[in-house]
Amino acid sequence: MKKINFILLSTGLFITNIMMAQSLSEKIVADSLSFDSVLKQVIQNYPSIKESQQAIVSANANVGLSKSAYFPNIALSSSYSHLEPVSSISFPGMGTFNMYSADNYSATVNLEQTIYDFGKTAKNVSYANQTSELVKLNETLVKQKISQLVVENFFMLAYLQQAIVIKNEELDNLNHHLIYIQKKTETGSSTDYDILTTQVHIATIENQKTDLETSLKIFQSKLNNLLGKPTSTPITVQNNLSFNYALDVFDSLINKALLQRNEMKIVNQKALLAQIHLSNVNTVNNPSFHFFAIGGFKNGYFPDLAAVKGNYVVGVNFNMPLFDATKTKYNRISAQADIQQIQEEKELTQRTITEDVIENYETVKKTLLKVNESKLQVQQAEKAYHLAEIRFQTGNITNLDLLDNAMALSESRLTLLKNQIYFVLCQYKLKISIGEIIY
Repeated sequence: MKKINFILLSTGLFITNIMMAQSLSEKIVADSLSFDSVLKQVIQNYPSIKESQQAIVSANANVGLSKSAYFPNIALSSSYSHLEPVSSISFPGMGTFNMYSADNYSATVNLEQTIYDFGKTAKNVSYANQTSELVKLNETLVKQKISQLVVENFFMLAYLQQAIVIKNEELDNLNHHLIYIQKKTETGSSTDYDILTTQVHIATIENQKTDLETSLKIFQSKLNNLLGKPTSTPITVQNNLSFNYALDVFDSLINKALLQRNEMKIVNQKALLAQIHLSNVNTVNNPSFHFFAIGGFKNGYFPDLAAVKGNYVVGVNFNMPLFDATKTKYNRISAQADIQQIQEEKELTQRTITEDVIENYETVKKTLLKVNESKLQVQQAEKAYHLAEIRFQTGNITNLDLLDNAMALSESRLTLLKNQIYFVLCQYKLKISIGEIIY
């Protein structure tokens, strides 16, 4: 009769734990953050992303600055000067005349416009435009890297939350079993060793739970840091395992990665900029034609030196560098070396991306097998637990044997959860490794 009562109590407690876990899961879904909402908040507010956005503003300003060479430079200037002594000339019978005015006033408008510079300005504008594109690619890369941090922290937090729920279930079952064993010991149908064994089990699970809770606080702190919240802010996340990424043919994944990865786009953009820079170096000593015009008012014109008169000067200026002390020669050597260096960087980037895709592709395949294996282990543990209940009814196993089967079932569920979370995480990593945007 006592055995039957224990079974009923154990079953009731087991069902209660399931209901409590269900209730907690529903509360987590209702009160916690979804992955999409977390990712959106981080992308909108993270400092390094805002920094990269300001870099885009600066790069666009440099584009406008380079284009300013197409427009004329116009300046207004004025001056006053007093000169002593004043040179003069005397004519017999006519008097003495000053050669210039002692007080001189001048106000002019100066204009200078480049007529033709043999492509120097055009190449500078092209370089600025391509630099702006490089900065935009860097911003995309920063967002992708921050998104990967969000993925890792979010799903680790989701795992730890659910793992603690499972450990609490184990502790509830063990504490109930301890009470039962203590009662049996009082009646002489059990020993102190059974109590000690149960207490050791409880201590072990409590230590495991403490480790999980410590990790939970660490990952909560990391996610709060990404969100820009105080690190001690309590936070829970939804355990969404619905992500299912269809695997393409392996070769096509590598081809996609080499086309889509920001790292590859950046190194290609660097190669383009290096070519433009070399072209700019080759045009430094090109001649240039400039138009200039100066117009205004000033005094000092003979014979009425005090009268203010209008005046102007117009002309064309031609500039042709003849010798620049070998600066262009060494700038050209440096630019060519940069091109070769970027080619090596491109080769290394291709290899790194290929290795990254291979690693994540194989990890996804391996993890999927682990998930399926864990599902079978859970099924096996469930059947073993139910079989242990029947054997306990017939007296073939002890209470501790039954509890060991219950703990094995909980551990198998924990392993399944861990593999499911890791499978989702690996799929995101694969998606990132082939250059697909996740934010």
